[in-house]
Amino acid sequence: MTEVRTQRRLEFRDVAQGKALGARLAHAVERAGRVVTLMHVCGSHEQAMARYGLRPSFPKDLHVQMGPGCPVCVTDAPEIDACIALAAKGLRVLTYGDMLRVPGRAMSLDGARAAGARVDVVYGATQVVQIARRTKEPVVFFATGFETTAVATAALLLDDPPDNLAVFSAHKWVPAAMEVVAETPDSRIEGFLAAGHAATITGFGIFESFVARHRLPVVVGGFEPLDILSALVLLVEQVAAGEAKVENAFPRCVTREGNRRALAALERVFDMADGEWRGIARIPSGNLRLRPEFARWDATVRYAAELAAAPPFEERANASDCVCGKIMSGIAQPDDCALFGKACLPAAPVGACMVSSEGACRIWHEHGLGLR
Repeated sequence: MTEVRTQRRLEFRDVAQGKALGARLAHAVERAGRVVTLMHVCGSHEQAMARYGLRPSFPKDLHVQMGPGCPVCVTDAPEIDACIALAAKGLRVLTYGDMLRVPGRAMSLDGARAAGARVDVVYGATQVVQIARRTKEPVVFFATGFETTAVATAALLLDDPPDNLAVFSAHKWVPAAMEVVAETPDSRIEGFLAAGHAATITGFGIFESFVARHRLPVVVGGFEPLDILSALVLLVEQVAAGEAKVENAFPRCVTREGNRRALAALERVFDMADGEWRGIARIPSGNLRLRPEFARWDATVRYAAELAAAPPFEERANASDCVCGKIMSGIAQPDDCALFGKACLPAAPVGACMVSSEGACRIWHEHGLGLR
């Protein structure tokens, strides 16, 4: 019997469609008649552009900056220090894998674990509950990430979590950071590529007031090559035409309203609070803190005395030379940093952007971008 194999065409990696979109992108940049600088606000977009070799194919007058779209990168060092202090007190700390090696002011959670602290990796909020229910010892969940993981944390807290569990929320709200980038005097950003997976939660309508205030276009895009190219085409065409509106280039997943049940859960569990985003600025309404009715599970409330008594951390050598903040603000690229690929490497990171798989420096280093 002869085996017949058929190759299924990958619709979102179609070469002919990619070439057509590339030509349309080049034409739009030519129409603009100058350098066009855009920003994406998701590490997954940077990963995809590197993996599929899109950057070298962009017109030379199109600059695409990575913004504050890496949740690990923008988690502030004092937040990491606080969880290290709790682990040093003998509490069991659970967190997502990328957070382990991110440096605080003196060390990382991985360093604390090597020194004997109990720090474990989890792969989802449900696993946190399972671990807490299997033991009577205190468990602290260092909850990080943007809108998508914040929904999982909210669901955890709305489902009668065990009393021995406390949540240290370091969740961030990306639209607030976009406001700061748009208002930065040195910013050259003329349009934003918004993250498709986050927009499945928030909906694309959330960006309409931003566009009205700043007269900067926003296009929601997915993560396949054609998703990214089509979103960039729509952005550059708006810039060239002097337009500013919200467009959805990810309609198979994103609606204007978003996921109403998920948004309701976020609203029930979290308040928006001003907070530091590592290396960038203090972002008004940029952090998601637990509402007072969830204080019994709030690690900053339950362990306030322990956190207040924690000794100060001395800053690591070279930390002040890191330009991760400028990279995530759209002012610099990874290879603008003197440490990139030299003193700062994935095996020995100085800055947070070299740690996470969604960090611009880590992505550029792994794919050989900007290395001279």
